[in-house]
Amino acid sequence: MTMAPERPAPPQLIPDARPASHVGVRVALLAGALAIVVMWWLDPSPLHGAGAAVTAAGRLAGLLGAYLVLVQLLLMARLTWFEHAVGFDRLTAWHRGLGTNTVLLLVAHVLLIVEGYSLSDHRAVASTGWRVLSTYPSMLKASAGLLLFGLVAVTSGRAARRRLSYEAWYAVHLTAYLAVALAFSHQINAGQDFVGHPINRALWWGLYLFVAVELVRGRILLPIRAWWRHRLLVERVVVESPGVVSVWVRGRRLDQLGAEAGQFLLWRFLAPGHVWSAHPYSLSAAPDHGRLRITVKDAGDHSAALAHLRPGTPVIAEGPFGHFTLGKSVGSRLLLVAGGSGIGPIRALAEELVRRGTRHHLDAVLLYRAGHVRDLALRDELDHLAREAGLRVVYLVGHRSELGSDPLSAAALQGLVPDVRSRDVYVCGPAGMTHNVLRAMRELRVPVRQLHSEDFEMA
Repeated sequence: MTMAPERPAPPQLIPDARPASHVGVRVALLAGALAIVVMWWLDPSPLHGAGAAVTAAGRLAGLLGAYLVLVQLLLMARLTWFEHAVGFDRLTAWHRGLGTNTVLLLVAHVLLIVEGYSLSDHRAVASTGWRVLSTYPSMLKASAGLLLFGLVAVTSGRAARRRLSYEAWYAVHLTAYLAVALAFSHQINAGQDFVGHPINRALWWGLYLFVAVELVRGRILLPIRAWWRHRLLVERVVVESPGVVSVWVRGRRLDQLGAEAGQFLLWRFLAPGHVWSAHPYSLSAAPDHGRLRITVKDAGDHSAALAHLRPGTPVIAEGPFGHFTLGKSVGSRLLLVAGGSGIGPIRALAEELVRRGTRHHLDAVLLYRAGHVRDLALRDELDHLAREAGLRVVYLVGHRSELGSDPLSAAALQGLVPDVRSRDVYVCGPAGMTHNVLRAMRELRVPVRQLHSEDFEMA
């Protein structure tokens, strides 16, 4: 498996618009938060005394907390234009990062409001809290909403995620929509910034309606439209290696789907045990006009159950998502690094490279890390690409204890690919492996713009 010394003609590259566009999205979201602050600031209520000042701070915390809840929903609305501008990995990172701050703001809202009323009325905090809960409009709804938000936050922690099945976690997160409805009722009926302020009420209604429409469009209407257009059905399921299966899906007009090698879709198989959840799986073959393929490693109940899908099962696929594509390459010389189920998108990228080049114009190296030879899924296909197209494939097999060192360390990678600094590096695999490879690349001083990886775990 040797590489031809000639360099390939540069592929047709698509400029990466993310650096500029995601900054624009950040500015827009910040502008929305500033507008909330302005709305709060323009309230004519006097701020005389400590009680009034603390209450006002509580109102602001509530307004910003509610705004961040809407931002959270918008981030996960699966809007194609939003994902293209920001990237699915960045959207999920923002979603996770904002979660704790959102709940803290909502809790601060409650505590500051009660404390402010307590100072103004010269009452104990406990009695003031009970009076607010039992006599103010929609307070029971608001309290129920806050408890639901807290439940969502707790189940989003890493410890809880490890113990909960995806389906249970997903069911808990669905309660966030009920929590939003309860909180909205409280704000409109009891919020000082909305009672007697028709302009503020209209703007708040407009903001909620905008998010609701986008959610319905992105989570319901667009997937149904995509299924009607493409009529995706399971064609066959192939066992690739122990615990690894490929699912072939056929459909109509798949060229209009716009999927690229390296991207992923959110797959919902309309079969028992699969209907109520959509999971992100990357394409493991370059898309063609009639079929798509995913290759999945058994990592849980859902992925294990894919082996039992029957031909003809309808499939709803949302997407495509992701920026892990050849269009993001800076140059034309590549290093592809795969481990575990990461071989799927890496193999798709390799096939796309072969389509673009020829045996005499392909300058790419693929490193495939596995603990045992039996874990090398899609090996026959990779060997075929190596023989027919000149792709250099190196299998790094064995556990560290057996090998005596990490075959993906900076020194090992330098030895395997001496010209690594001149290559675009695509890495996909388990989180630990991906992190170590990217760290090794930084040690080898590979420019950051030449490093490509993507985390598409659901938030």
